[in-house]
Amino acid sequence: MKTPQPRGDLSAALFAAMIGHSPDWDLVRGVPASSAGDAHIALWSMYELHYRGLEDVSEDLEWHPGILTVRRRLEVEFESELRSRFTPPRLQQPFDEALFDYVQQHDGLSLAAHVQRGFDREQVLELLRLRSLYHLKESDATAWLVPRLATRPKAALMELLFDEYGAGDPNRLHAHMFARGMTDAGLRADYGAYVDDVPVEVLVLNNAMSLFGLHRRLRGAALGHLAAFETTSSLPSRRITQGLARLEFPQSLIDYYAEHVEADAVHEQLAVRAICGALVAEEPHLVDDVFFGAFTCLDLEDRVARRVLEDVRAPA
Repeated sequence: MKTPQPRGDLSAALFAAMIGHSPDWDLVRGVPASSAGDAHIALWSMYELHYRGLEDVSEDLEWHPGILTVRRRLEVEFESELRSRFTPPRLQQPFDEALFDYVQQHDGLSLAAHVQRGFDREQVLELLRLRSLYHLKESDATAWLVPRLATRPKAALMELLFDEYGAGDPNRLHAHMFARGMTDAGLRADYGAYVDDVPVEVLVLNNAMSLFGLHRRLRGAALGHLAAFETTSSLPSRRITQGLARLEFPQSLIDYYAEHVEADAVHEQLAVRAICGALVAEEPHLVDDVFFGAFTCLDLEDRVARRVLEDVRAPA
């Protein structure tokens, strides 16, 4: 994957410096973001240097001080914005039950319900393009957490990730299953193929996972995000499989979502009780961060859903 198209002054200056056309990092540091889209495409691209890299950017730049300075400025603003939307709950029950209830009480929009009963084929294809930004590197941000955890949460997280990465079978690796379904549905399955087409809300959702995963101090938020994601995946996956079958999508794509119906029903228990529960038992000061991560997952997913429904003008 090459560097995405810039979305404003900051990303244009950053990408030019990263590619080597004008490596004036003092200039880049002084350029403000023109918009949220400008800031988040810049942040997304800098994060990509820690995943699979960018073809037109030297691997030597992964930890370049100029890039890290720009990234840090955007991260501080981003984290502050995320935290400004969150109010820590007052827990009236044991942690595990409180987290389950917190997630279940969130009343967000369901794109899965639209796929199940209302979206046409083109609308589903567009949703798949948007979701590919995450699904083609599924769980990679979470994998950064493994060396940062103590014995009990680490062992439980590895149990969950073992499933996500195919239990040793590359053909069962979730990202690969999604890529195969994308290809069979007539879509591009190359990594990051649709980054230039996604709205800023999708970039924000993906950047939050990278922000949490890359910073050890945010390990609680990263695992809270994981718990909320897993707890809200099983039923939507079932609805999506029904919608894909209704529209006669390829079986490989249906199989990808069917895999998550059963897996995520197990993973939600692992994520909340065995991973987050073990984490806060050992590090109780991280309780609020776990809920912050869970809220961020639910909040940003809701914002993506609202943007998608607005763009496709789907009936409510």
